[in-house]
Amino acid sequence: MKKHTIRIVGGDYRRTPIPVIDGEHLRPTPDRVRETLFNWLRYFWNGNFSDKSVLDLFAGSGALGFEAASHGVAHVQMVEQNPAAVAALRSLALRLKASNVRVHAGDALQALQRLRPGGMDLILLDPPFQQGWFERLWGLLPPLLAPDGLVYAEAESPLEPPESFEILRQGKAGQVHFHLLRFAAPQKNDNNGRQ
Repeated sequence: MKKHTIRIVGGDYRRTPIPVIDGEHLRPTPDRVRETLFNWLRYFWNGNFSDKSVLDLFAGSGALGFEAASHGVAHVQMVEQNPAAVAALRSLALRLKASNVRVHAGDALQALQRLRPGGMDLILLDPPFQQGWFERLWGLLPPLLAPDGLVYAEAESPLEPPESFEILRQGKAGQVHFHLLRFAAPQKNDNNGRQ
């Protein structure tokens, strides 16, 4: 069987092939969607990627995380539980000498509990479809996000996030709906302005 590959679309590793293993629920984000996402990020981050930390929570092929690394973010934490996918991610990171990429083998929910609060500028979410992941994840994301932190999410239908998340941009490619969101902390009226 012919090995399937996709390519990194922008940045330092542009045109680098990413091998895609055969695996249930693995759907690499299409080139056009990744290009759109990074155009959006360029706008919201004023073109500055170098101080950003990114979490790719369902890394799969690594298309999103390696794209972020290619664009020069400071740090990419990939999380994946499929052993073959983990091996492929580590192999590609090594081949690229991508010192800003770390690959964690394990469960997404357990990985979230171990992360440093307030450390992520962008969380990439491309979970398996039809498994109710977003309902489990929404409440766990805000503590991990830096101020003005963003969440990118792919789903099988348009997302309806909690009111605490603002949809900044959204689009559709084939059967995939993709969204860029920002967490807006609820305002409290409790005189917290006092020193």
